[in-house]
Amino acid sequence: MSVVGAHEIAEVRRHHLAALAYEVESRGLRWRLAGPEESVLGVANPRSRMQVMVVATPSMEGWSYLWTGGGISGVGDVSRVADQLARLLA
Repeated sequence: MSVVGAHEIAEVRRHHLAALAYEVESRGLRWRLAGPEESVLGVANPRSRMQVMVVATPSMEGWSYLWTGGGISGVGDVSRVADQLARLLA
């Protein structure tokens, strides 16, 4: 992979994580980008104090979210992913 390709992948990854961050925040959850090049989204429920880590990664179908506990979904389902995370962290 070239440096330009790696930079573009990092930008797309941050874009997908930022979209999910917006959605989880609207559900009362807190979030923080972490890791090298802000490659991981930490999501926490301030009430239950439970937290989960989410990554966005290229997949055969395009891009997918993966999260702790075996969760996986395409990035096109960002609202549904945020709902699932909210239930998981309740």
